[in-house]
Amino acid sequence: MKSTRAKEAPEPAAPAASAPTIAPTLDDPLAPAAAGRAADAPAPGPYDLAMEAGRDLRERPYSASGTLARLRQHAKDRMTVWERIDVLKDPGTTPTVLWQNWGKNLDGASLVTTVVSIRGREVALYGHDFTVRAGSMDATNGRKLANLIYLAGERGMPLVGMNDSAGAYVPAGVGGLDGYAEAFTALRRISGVAPSIMCMFGFNAGGGSYLPRQGSFVIQPADTFFGLTGPGVIKSVLGEDVTPDDLGGPKVHGASGVADVTVTDEVAALRTASRLLSYLPGSNKVMAPFEPTSDPVDRPTREIDVLLRKAFNSPSGMNTPIDVTLLIERICDHGDYFELQPDRARNAVTAFGRVGGNVVGFIANNSAVASGQIDVDAAYKIARFVRFCGIYNIPTIFMEDTTGFLPGRDQESRGIVQAGRAMLDAIIDLRTPRILLILRNAFGGAYAAFNSYATGASIVLALPTTRLAVMGTAGKEFVYKTELKQVRDDAARRVRDGVAQRVAAGASREDAKRDAEKEAADWLRAREAEFNARYEGELMNPREALSLGSISEIVDPGDLRSVLARHLDFLIRHYVPGPMESVQREFH
Repeated sequence: MKSTRAKEAPEPAAPAASAPTIAPTLDDPLAPAAAGRAADAPAPGPYDLAMEAGRDLRERPYSASGTLARLRQHAKDRMTVWERIDVLKDPGTTPTVLWQNWGKNLDGASLVTTVVSIRGREVALYGHDFTVRAGSMDATNGRKLANLIYLAGERGMPLVGMNDSAGAYVPAGVGGLDGYAEAFTALRRISGVAPSIMCMFGFNAGGGSYLPRQGSFVIQPADTFFGLTGPGVIKSVLGEDVTPDDLGGPKVHGASGVADVTVTDEVAALRTASRLLSYLPGSNKVMAPFEPTSDPVDRPTREIDVLLRKAFNSPSGMNTPIDVTLLIERICDHGDYFELQPDRARNAVTAFGRVGGNVVGFIANNSAVASGQIDVDAAYKIARFVRFCGIYNIPTIFMEDTTGFLPGRDQESRGIVQAGRAMLDAIIDLRTPRILLILRNAFGGAYAAFNSYATGASIVLALPTTRLAVMGTAGKEFVYKTELKQVRDDAARRVRDGVAQRVAAGASREDAKRDAEKEAADWLRAREAEFNARYEGELMNPREALSLGSISEIVDPGDLRSVLARHLDFLIRHYVPGPMESVQREFH
């Protein structure tokens, strides 16, 4: 008989052994143990010691001077070299520092050499670190600087120098002089290959002055000095008391042309260098950077028409002076241009600008200063700028409004013939597209030398106000010689007849002579004014030049920008940039 008892449930199995658990953690198991965390942490090995030494070497150029030296630099209202680099480079970019630890002390040897990004372009840059050995130069960092300069020339990069040096390092002996000599040689050899901009900071003497002036352009802020020697040496050798500012400050170098631009402070110098770079090519093999513009190339220049109308319809008529920078401003894209040597020879204006996005060099006579006459300083200023444009593939626009070269004993004694020759040579040698725009006066040798067709101009344009002639109204003496002699004889006869009539009427001879001479002089002045007007109407105008092909086109002032842009576009499209390959002529 089957049991009715329910089947008993099976016995439960014995629980399995529990698996080990891993507690979560945020610590990096590969990170080195924190100090004091493990008393038995192993001592640093060879790898750790090498890494620590490497960190020290990487950081030493940035901190070798120490805090006190940096504070002393700031107390003089000067930035350190690293702060200057930070101002100049593009935000968010990191400089490529070359030869970080060159020098006996492996501290950068008071000179930083880098490649930085400025406005999106690679630029070779060096800067003296005044907080280390007063930025002085010895043999090792002279070679380091020369290597950077050669790199700029080989790679087609502009060079920027931030000069703040006490000169050669005296304890280095002749090594300091050799260092400068190597840098001199390198900078000269890339001259005409890659452009360079030199910023002057602090107090620079001797080689610290020669080296930067070998560059293409020099920018000098206020409260800085550079020169052959300092005031102390001048006092001991010549017995003269002179301040650094009066010896080698911006007001001195700006007026002489040794400094191309003077500014208020270090930041302004660096910002100016960045802006000037935007107009320069990387080398002599390429054009300057093109920048698209929203300013229409066919924008009317009505302001120029209004300016000329008010000026020439004024009481002084066609002799009214005009500031030519007002015309340059209206021609350039958005009115932006960069004038060089604005504190020297203002009777001539040299400037970079853009027309339709293309960089152009402007060379203009400025009748607002000394009637725009070309003197010694203006001729050399023009010659230097024109040669730069020719070397670096920059098209030029010459704007002529001059009564000629400035005559006189002072100019002859200073060598106006030699200076004029320097300007003429530079213009004849110019190989880039070039336009001459005659605004008003174009007389004599100044016209012949100032980028006429005969000296190689690509296009010659003229405003209707052009007065092109061998000479000004004094030319009437040669053109109307016989008629003028007759008029002057009539004036003398009027004096004699007038005296006789007045004496017969009872006047004293003295009073009669005085009144008769005044009446005859007024009459003669009016007749000569008629001859002046006749000479201007017959000869001082663009008609003869047009008939001979010396001028290709008469331009309305309101169309200046569009006409210039059209011709520039054509000329640039048919120009192949490259280094100069022709024979290099002798120069002054």
